[in-house]
Amino acid sequence: MATVELRFSAQPEHVRTARLVAAAVARRAGLEEAVLDEVRLAVGEACSRAVGLHRSNGLTAPVRVVLTEEEKSFSIEVGDEVPGPAGGSAESVPGIAAVLDPDADEEDEMGLAVISGLVDDVSVTSGESGGTIRMSWPVAGAADLP
Repeated sequence: MATVELRFSAQPEHVRTARLVAAAVARRAGLEEAVLDEVRLAVGEACSRAVGLHRSNGLTAPVRVVLTEEEKSFSIEVGDEVPGPAGGSAESVPGIAAVLDPDADEEDEMGLAVISGLVDDVSVTSGESGGTIRMSWPVAGAADLP
């Protein structure tokens, strides 16, 4: 299992770098070319969301992106340091609540909707140490493996 970890200051201009790194690592992991655009877009949305949460909460901690290549899958975790309620239920995550609450921030709602439309396997969790969006894709040829 190969892992690449990227940390960047919560500035919008660094989101593009995260997208480029994610696409390069995804290509090396064996994802099909057609999926690389989805990876770029999903990572861009997740990183933009994390940057927005950091900036709106006055945090100076970096946004973290962990890219993991496994035998049959490729996963990306985008984490923020914005504390949420303990327990980590989806309803407690800033942004997931936006999907359930029509008065919530439309930008956050749209970002999570885009991610869920691009990625079949996505989960969003939150806890006292921050939130994480985890996305994964099958690696090309993984279905052929025993």
